[in-house]
Parts: sequence; structure tokens; C-alpha cells
Amino acid sequence: MAEYGGKTDSVGRARRSRLYDYVNAHEPGRQGAADRVVRGRREFAVLLGEFRRTAVLVPVSEGEAPLTTDFGGVRWIYAFSDEGALARFAVARGEGAREWAYQRWLGARLLDGAVPAVGVPCGVALDCADGEDGMLFPPVRGIVPDAVAVDVDGGTGSVR
Repeated sequence: MAEYGGKTDSVGRARRSRLYDYVNAHEPGRQGAADRVVRGRREFAVLLGEFRRTAVLVPVSEGEAPLTTDFGGVRWIYAFSDEGALARFAVARGEGAREWAYQRWLGARLLDGAVPAVGVPCGVALDCADGEDGMLFPPVRGIVPDAVAVDVDGGTGSVR
């Protein structure tokens, strides 16, 4: 019995349905979206690795605690890639004239040490005054320890 209704070509092979011509065709919006997701995840993994290995500036209060803000149910620790980024942040807040104390922390120390110590869902906002050049490292699995990730059930370790 031949596939596709038993019809064969001149050398006895079963003719292929025209639907096969479309199986591997690039579908705008479908295959491209999947490729963009995979590429985006790879790019983010590279950025995360760079952040973890890089010393960033963390503005601190008089008590040496990192400067934070609460937004969307998450506490965000401010971090800056250089003094220029910190200065843009200060000016955007209308506090450009005051002196800003800061410490240098490795990104890994922020994500693995400071974030869990906060006690509430917490992430890191890098260069947040720089628009699209800024980056958020939210409190999710793969970025912060699983014990404090909001997308992991702390009791079982399973993904929510």
C-alpha cells in the first residue's frame, strides 16, 4: 500500500504531498519568534554572566545599606556600571548636587548575597536611568538563588 492514495511517480516512488513543501518553510511570526526567544535567552545569559563577574557601583545610605526602591511588589537594589550612570540617575532624581556614597560590589555578590539577605522578593536594577541601556535582574530562578526566587516553590523546589 502506498502513502497518499497509492499514486506513484514514474520510477515507482510514492508521490509526496504538496503539504510537505510547507512543513519546513519559514513561517513569519512563528519560527522566527521561536528563534528570537532562543537567541534572546542566549544573549541574556551572556549579559548575566558579565554582570556576575563585573564590579558595579552600589549607592549606599548613611548606614552603608544599599539604596533600594519598591516597585511592582519587588524590592530593587540600585546598581550602576560606572560613575556616569550613577550621575545620570542622581540628576534624574533631582539630586545631582549632593554627594553620593557608593561601594563597589561584584554582581554575583549582589545576586547571591545581598538579594537573599533582604527578606522580601528582591532583584537588581542596573543603570536604571539609562532607558533601554538599563537592565533588570528579577528575583527568578537562574538569576538569584532558588531559595528566594519568586517562580520556585520554596518547599519543594519545583517551578511555579
